[in-house]
Amino acid sequence: MDELDELVRLDDSWGRGDLTMGEVNAKLSDAATQLQTLVGRTGAGADFTGWIDLPVNTPDRVLQDIDTIAASLRSNSEVVVVCGIGGSYLGARAGLEFLGSQPASTGHGTNPEVAFAGTSLSASQLLELMAKLTDRRFSVVVISKSGTTLETAVTFHVLRDELIRRFGKAVARSRIVAITDANHGVLRKLANDEGFAVLDLPGDVGGRYSVLTAVGLLPFAIRGFDIRMILRGAAEQRASSLTAPAELNGALRYAALRRLLNSRGKSVELFASFEPAFHYVGEWWKQLFGESEGKDGKGLFPASADYTTDLHSLGQFVQEGTRCLFETVIDAMASADMTFTSASNSPDGLGYLNGRTLSQMNRDTKAGTILAHRDGGVPVLQLLIPDFTERSFGALVYFMEVACAVGGYLLGINPFDQPGVEAYKRNMFALLGKPGTEADAAAIRSRLRAEN
Repeated sequence: MDELDELVRLDDSWGRGDLTMGEVNAKLSDAATQLQTLVGRTGAGADFTGWIDLPVNTPDRVLQDIDTIAASLRSNSEVVVVCGIGGSYLGARAGLEFLGSQPASTGHGTNPEVAFAGTSLSASQLLELMAKLTDRRFSVVVISKSGTTLETAVTFHVLRDELIRRFGKAVARSRIVAITDANHGVLRKLANDEGFAVLDLPGDVGGRYSVLTAVGLLPFAIRGFDIRMILRGAAEQRASSLTAPAELNGALRYAALRRLLNSRGKSVELFASFEPAFHYVGEWWKQLFGESEGKDGKGLFPASADYTTDLHSLGQFVQEGTRCLFETVIDAMASADMTFTSASNSPDGLGYLNGRTLSQMNRDTKAGTILAHRDGGVPVLQLLIPDFTERSFGALVYFMEVACAVGGYLLGINPFDQPGVEAYKRNMFALLGKPGTEADAAAIRSRLRAEN
């Protein structure tokens, strides 16, 4: 494809396989129609499409509140613990890993470390964090729309008790920030009663689409990243993704090709990169697409891999295993670099690499891998972003959100709900003895006894 006038660029030259141009163009036309459904708020789940306008409609007063709270946390904390799970965690972690990957990153230096908690019910994990916080000044940002998500609620309870023990109740209040529903929920009531600083979660934005709200912007600001530039990058990508003609629209093309490859028997999409900075982008991407698409017996299974590391574990399967997958390989066109130096007669045999940069080696490895996988019957889509800056991160988030939403509509499902997530929660709360679940608990325990 020709280079597009957009921050995130799709190269599908190795991904079309035996798809005909007629098929691609027909699906692109469908995608353009579904984009209008999305923008017009006429599709399923339209009440949760507030993310569409976040890059251009976030009030300056919200950004100023985030700046003020971030400055306060930076001044009194060595560690800020972000307590959340799923959409209340993955986007923020993805951004921090992505933006902090370059040596010149503004997120290094004297700004507090951002740690994450509330992502499991593991006692070992929480005890390790508590040991890490010993004798270190810390604060807590708790993120939950309802305040009842079990992993987050349990962890926050423990961390709040520790803050009170260490600093006293009055000072502990000043070290807690809640990001929650503006009007309802257990966490909102607690914050109001206790006087915590509060930032609102928009009611029309679901968790996995919330990276560009305070959920992501506050952790980014704490580390010193430019949140306005993140929104600017998202706004630039928004202009491309919502207005570019279908044939030049990378987000629509990505959505269309995913559906076509799925219809040709590909049931797994492997999100791969050759830069560790993309690891948590992949984790966020898995939630975004997995939770949005996986319903009604439909959807691609989203998996991720870190190359070249995983070429030494998954590489054999990708090359010659069941032909159930295609790859989406993401890369940045500019990143930190270093030159390799070795004598021509070096005993390790690496003299032939003398004078080459590691980025050149990495790119050649990527090209060779893509060629081998394509020859092995694995279609490969490539996504290219300019660099590891705030602008590029904002653009990447918006690109993926549009592609996911349009792809969900192409699949004939609601890409903004997650009814299946409640199934395990019903069983979990019943087994834990939550009031009101006694009948369910008895039935579940009876089934467990019978099946064991």
